[in-house]
Amino acid sequence: MEVYAFIGPSGTGKSHRASYLAQQLEIPLIVDDGLLIAGTAILAGKSAKREATRFGAVKRAIFHHEKHAAEVRSQIATSGAKSILLLGTSEKMVKKIAERLHLPPPGRVIRIEEVASASAIEQALEARNKENSHVIPLPTFAIKKDFPGYLLAPLRSFFWKSHREEPKKMVIERSVVRPIYSSLGNYYLAENVITDIIAHLTSQVPGVSHTGRAEVTTRPGGSVTLQIEVNVIYGYRVPDVLVSVQRLLKEQTEYLTGLTVESIQVTARRIDLG
Repeated sequence: MEVYAFIGPSGTGKSHRASYLAQQLEIPLIVDDGLLIAGTAILAGKSAKREATRFGAVKRAIFHHEKHAAEVRSQIATSGAKSILLLGTSEKMVKKIAERLHLPPPGRVIRIEEVASASAIEQALEARNKENSHVIPLPTFAIKKDFPGYLLAPLRSFFWKSHREEPKKMVIERSVVRPIYSSLGNYYLAENVITDIIAHLTSQVPGVSHTGRAEVTTRPGGSVTLQIEVNVIYGYRVPDVLVSVQRLLKEQTEYLTGLTVESIQVTARRIDLG
């Protein structure tokens, strides 16, 4: 696998430009702050921005925990990708990430100064110092709840990509976040989006005729619990339907939103006759 490194001091705008850089170089995978990202999806990992302390965030970002590293290694191996972009604050850091993920040392190192102007870097640093805001190279799923310090706001940028015939405009969407360890406190995000996701997912389970009440509860440390009521079609075995709903919601809710789902309680509200 061909390994690229994108380095620069913390807060200089690496994550802001990572998606665009990956598209330019046709790199399918990005490793940023503990996450393995492909396009607009999280394939594996856990964000360092979910850690309660800065020290914990650093350990998460370099894949210090073996279970975390093994999960990401497995996804890289099964992805079939030929190249990957590693983000870090220094060459030493990206080499450590490559080592933990069993990847070759970076063959090409790209510095933030090569892709961003001095004024852009200065603006990024100012935003980091004043607001402690960070960027994740993924679109935002807005979730309205007292969720402790993760998604904050969507960020869209427009880039013009060179083409032999005509220029092509690309829209790159990312998410501005504030880490849990931020001293600026919590903020609030709206709930209806995640309940809509739950309703959409459960409607795909054979045997479910209707999704009723859906509650999302935030737990200490940033995880959530889900409570859902469904109607089951007559003729289906109720326990099997409820287990299928649990499994689908666990996998797809975490995959689509990046949330950590601690528990899911699914209740059969009634039986529908067809």
